[in-house]
Amino acid sequence: MNLFFEESGDFKAGTVLSQQGEAYQVEMQTGKRTKVKARDILFQFASPDPAQLLSDAKAIADEVDLDFLWEVAGQDEFGYAELGSEYFGHEPKPHEAAGLLLKLHNSPIYFYKKGKGRYKAAPEASLKAALAGIEKKKQQAIVQAQYVEQLKANQLPDAFKPIVMQLLFKPDKNSIEYKALDEAAAAMQTSPQRLMLATGGITSPKELHLSKFLFEYFPKGTRFPAVPIPAVDSLPVADVQAFSIDDVTTTEIDDALSVVHLPDGKLRVGIHIAAPGLGIKRNDALDAIARQRLSTVYMPGDKITMLPDELVEAFTLAEGRTCPALSLYATLDPATWTVVSTETRAEAVPIAANLRHNDLDDVVTEENLNAGTGDYPHKADIELLWQWAQVLERGRMAKRESFGLKPEQANRVDFNFYVENDVVSIVRRKRGAPLDKIVAELMIFANSTWGKLMHDHGVPGIYRSQGGGGGGWAAKMQVRMVTHAAPHQGLGVDQYAWSTSPLRRYTDLVNQWQILACAEHGVTAPLVAPFKPKDADLFAIVSAFDAAYAAYADFQSGMERYWCLRWLAQENARQVNAVVLKDEVLRLVDIPLIIRLPGMPQAARGTQVRLDLIRWDEVDLTVEARLIEVTTATAETEAAVIEDDEIAIAETEANAESAQE
Repeated sequence: MNLFFEESGDFKAGTVLSQQGEAYQVEMQTGKRTKVKARDILFQFASPDPAQLLSDAKAIADEVDLDFLWEVAGQDEFGYAELGSEYFGHEPKPHEAAGLLLKLHNSPIYFYKKGKGRYKAAPEASLKAALAGIEKKKQQAIVQAQYVEQLKANQLPDAFKPIVMQLLFKPDKNSIEYKALDEAAAAMQTSPQRLMLATGGITSPKELHLSKFLFEYFPKGTRFPAVPIPAVDSLPVADVQAFSIDDVTTTEIDDALSVVHLPDGKLRVGIHIAAPGLGIKRNDALDAIARQRLSTVYMPGDKITMLPDELVEAFTLAEGRTCPALSLYATLDPATWTVVSTETRAEAVPIAANLRHNDLDDVVTEENLNAGTGDYPHKADIELLWQWAQVLERGRMAKRESFGLKPEQANRVDFNFYVENDVVSIVRRKRGAPLDKIVAELMIFANSTWGKLMHDHGVPGIYRSQGGGGGGWAAKMQVRMVTHAAPHQGLGVDQYAWSTSPLRRYTDLVNQWQILACAEHGVTAPLVAPFKPKDADLFAIVSAFDAAYAAYADFQSGMERYWCLRWLAQENARQVNAVVLKDEVLRLVDIPLIIRLPGMPQAARGTQVRLDLIRWDEVDLTVEARLIEVTTATAETEAAVIEDDEIAIAETEANAESAQE
């Protein structure tokens, strides 16, 4: 006796070897033996043999006309034998019954299974919808195949053009466009990004990196809505001739300085900060824009500003204009350079000059300042500010050492990127140059002084704190943003509130509102300041700014790495000098490109090596190199070394005050 039965969702046939109650021992055509329960048996048959039955059944199933079978079945539930008698015109033979079961089982859109050997024909409307769906999938498969062939020929299908970014960065993996892109990339053994570059969907690796960032952080684009520029109430005009010191590319000029000789022999140094806080009000349209962006985004050769150009133009401290500003005046005794008093006020400040590093760095040197030589604008003022800046730095270093930290490294090298017509220049600048130090020290002084002003008035602000945390060294020295005054041990100050860049950082704009309230209202400032103590919205701003600022910094770092690779191609650099930072991590001497060299022989930090650059990839931002030779450390390479402890963050913050672009 043979059995036709169902097992694991499939129909099978075999010969009975034995029976024990409701269970049968069955031998399959492969020789395998299996246990079959009576409830899974459809029918028994004597002939033909199981293998022949299955072969004949498949032939019958292939011949069955599904549409006719569906019509014959009617709308009531039926058993396969009943339908077989109707369809074949006689009681179905074993191979006919098996073929009919195979057809019913493999046609789920025509027939719904209701039990062992029992089915029900699908309603007409459901059947038509299902068939339409199948036809649609067939057509989609044809279109998808066409897309694949176009992509493999490095042609971008028209349907892909409006959705290139979505396909690359946030795809609908069920769409035929994504499936085609994925299939074509797999067939060509490449990535979707490289395939898009080959087809022209993305024009260059630079556009790829920029587009990915914009898609995530600026999905609605970088343009600003039309917003009226606010007018500022009449302000008293300061009796100063202020000047700014910035890089040649800086357009958001936030800060300027002034020096006035007082009749009693003392000096009054003014630190003047652009005051958009006098025009922008909390929760107005411009505040909404600034709060959404939180910071200007920088990249070599370009930037995405936090505020509309029209508003920046209205408040930037431009040469030849009298500009709204928040001024911090420090009265100094030049005999000891001690601070006698400070005063904060909102006023209109005449800007006599916008000085540029590119014009002055070669002449405003430490040697010339000490000797009183050189000819440049505001020379006398800069010489006085240089003396005070050195005193401020020594005070910070003493404070820093009192926290148990080592002195800052003064021999590091910074790099400025300049891009014009896709040609990049990377210029080395030694950190701590006099003009850098003057601006950095005075901005740190202002941020610390204004932080104390808010604290003394009981007004919350946004502070940056470092040190004093729990955990290991890295956790202890991590920079945190808090809403109360706390030491910044790395900088060597008792409190530090970012307040000197309100045109490009939202935290500084928030702090400017709070400082203005302190300056105008004194002891009643906590009642009128835009943000009150324990304001939950202030905590939300801190959290959002932290996340955005970190993301923007990562993007800037990635774009700088891209332009370093472009520089290699531009200069046809094949053999280069590098310096060991740590273990297998190296940095080129001429540009700030970090390379990991697996298998690098152990060498001391600061050791110079010669590398052969084998290849680099502007899409993955990777570099392959091999070691040619190892030399000893030199003064130049030691200056390029970055400390591997977390305190380096502090120097980065100080330097940010003078070189944010």
